[in-house]
Amino acid sequence: MALPVLVIQLLGAGPFEVGVVNAAQFVPYAVLGFFAGVFVDRWPRRTVLVWAGIGRAVSLALIPLLWWLGVLQVWLLVCLLLVFGAFAVFGFAATQSFLPRLVPRDGLVRANARLDQADNTAQTLGPTIGGGLVGVLGAPVALLVDSVSYLAEAALNASLRVDEPRRPRRQARLRTELGEGWRATYRHPTLGPLAVSTHVWFVANGMGLTVLSLLTLRTMGLTALGYGLLLTTVGFAALLGATLAPGLGSRLGTGWAVIASLVLYPPAWLLVAAAPSAPALLFVAMVLHGFAGGVENPNSLGYRQAVTPDGLLGRVNGIIRSANRTMGALGALLGGAVVGLIGTGPALATVIVLFTFALGIAALSPLRTARLPG
Repeated sequence: MALPVLVIQLLGAGPFEVGVVNAAQFVPYAVLGFFAGVFVDRWPRRTVLVWAGIGRAVSLALIPLLWWLGVLQVWLLVCLLLVFGAFAVFGFAATQSFLPRLVPRDGLVRANARLDQADNTAQTLGPTIGGGLVGVLGAPVALLVDSVSYLAEAALNASLRVDEPRRPRRQARLRTELGEGWRATYRHPTLGPLAVSTHVWFVANGMGLTVLSLLTLRTMGLTALGYGLLLTTVGFAALLGATLAPGLGSRLGTGWAVIASLVLYPPAWLLVAAAPSAPALLFVAMVLHGFAGGVENPNSLGYRQAVTPDGLLGRVNGIIRSANRTMGALGALLGGAVVGLIGTGPALATVIVLFTFALGIAALSPLRTARLPG
């Protein structure tokens, strides 16, 4: 919530600079992400989670500090977001690989849905609180509050009492272990197309969010609070989607639940394209977008965790998330560049085409028959 306001309104960044800032937190996935999963499969995952939280808290806290010192510039912000993203690479790879240690595999969709409900509740409140903090105290204070939340995350993860089995010392080379992860991901008959579809989705989403921030904050002149309320709408809808996700996955099958959610994205962004003439459509669009994500994520992630052997979870999750975030970074850069060169209309048309392409990859693949192992 606070970062686009800081970049656009306080630092006066142009469209391409906004894209660079949005991409910066994802770039480490391209550099580190493919290898992070190897080490997550070697190290205790809870320990990785704790240090990832601390690292993100420190790197984020430096942003308001540099602002108050009067030395914050876009390039410094980009450097700090690169550090933030590096810790996030390891944190998310460990998060997605740790959950199967806590619940049985046939309960993973429900467990991911519960986590998404908690996450979406926080994201529903966060933008509204953030918008109020930005409006009253400024974007740097909101970022400082965000930094404290990561320290709380580290403390909560440290309090988990789960005995992780001692992993045998690995003799294989890094390249060999990484190759095992790639084969387990992209040669799998259903994980492969699911992963590729998600990669395309991240290009569309990264581009769409960049265009959305420029469209709302600059073209349409939304206030920080208004932008926060827009993101709050996404959170409410995603919470509803996550609540319904396990039931839809059981009734439709995991694969069809994912495909059905992908159907909602193109019309949602068609409404965003029409929003300059009818601003209320923005909120309808974000309801569709959030609900689709709420249904899709628990089903796709639960299925991935269920069919991947534990010894490969870190690598498979690391590879997929790294590729996803790399695609998100490319999408963010593309969004800023297209808006700067030819405007928001063509940029939104590209977003709609990409979301449709992601749907087609999933719908025309064996993912249609995918279900959780019994």
